[in-house]
Amino acid sequence: MPIRHVVHTSDLSRSESAELGPLLQRTSAAVTATMSPEQVYVCLWSHADAIPGHLHFVVQPACRDDMTRYNAYGPVLQLAMSEANRLPSEAAVEEVCVRLRAELRASG
Repeated sequence: MPIRHVVHTSDLSRSESAELGPLLQRTSAAVTATMSPEQVYVCLWSHADAIPGHLHFVVQPACRDDMTRYNAYGPVLQLAMSEANRLPSEAAVEEVCVRLRAELRASG
């Protein structure tokens, strides 16, 4: 994300936009390599209390077991997972982060 505050993707400069595509591709590739999902969702969320606040890109592995558990996919899967509020343990998050960092370093 840009260091400066922006609310809309259209507010990004040409250079910021040029960096975004490769960053999202590398991140998605690392998620695919480390987690083997069916698909990797890349979404932009920017609202807080129905007012654009700042940009959030979500890079989410969409795994078959989650689709089956929630009987959903796409935006409905994201909503169902959010509403279930099933958070992984701190150790599980750290383990995935270690694997993602190694993959991103290797793809350099």
